[in-house]
Amino acid sequence: MTREAIYGFIAAEKTTYPVRLLCRVLQVSTSAFYDWIGRGRPVISEEDLADAYAANELHDAWAEHRRTYGARRLTAEIHDRGRVWNHKKVARLMTVAGIEGIHRRRHGKKRSRVGAGSVAPDLVGRQFVAEGPDQLWVADISYLRTWEGFLYLAVVLDACTRRVVGWAMADHLRRELVLDALGMALHQRKPAEGLIHHSDHGVQYTSIDFGRTLRTSGVVASMGSIGDAFDNAMAE
Repeated sequence: MTREAIYGFIAAEKTTYPVRLLCRVLQVSTSAFYDWIGRGRPVISEEDLADAYAANELHDAWAEHRRTYGARRLTAEIHDRGRVWNHKKVARLMTVAGIEGIHRRRHGKKRSRVGAGSVAPDLVGRQFVAEGPDQLWVADISYLRTWEGFLYLAVVLDACTRRVVGWAMADHLRRELVLDALGMALHQRKPAEGLIHHSDHGVQYTSIDFGRTLRTSGVVASMGSIGDAFDNAMAE
């Protein structure tokens, strides 16, 4: 992540959190951030600004459909929302927003996505309760718009304490993002075997690497159903 992206994130969030706290968490100098503000933020053209808002709207539609829609289905969805955008514009905005759909084979034998692991059963059943810490963690990915584009945030939340026990930020949606968040949680909490990690069916959480990390750490995977935000409501 570049310094400009970090400063852009701090500028966007400084009305919610203290600047000193954000700078400490993101490991940048407070004075350097204010120097960046003093030099003036990058000038954004009206076209780039319009693209940013359009990409944000497209990202919302994609997230509402569990991050599975590709260009064709997103084009149809955005038409239903009153936007007359053609397939080429939607594909371009998907690149801007870092959106990638899940592709399915039309013919032949079904195959898993490249690099995908197994899908776990729902062990939570919307009952986001735990008798003590480190018995149930819930996880999800969100995003924030910065001056340099979208910044993605992966979090791991303890169901008992409601505390964020692990998090990671990056300018991509690769599986490393959720692995870093999980790694922080495991390092900080050192949970006993049998802890349940609950998430949605995002490709990051169903990846082979993520599943292997859970198993080797003694963590049990759980996933809600596809297309229902209530199955991961606490993290959402």
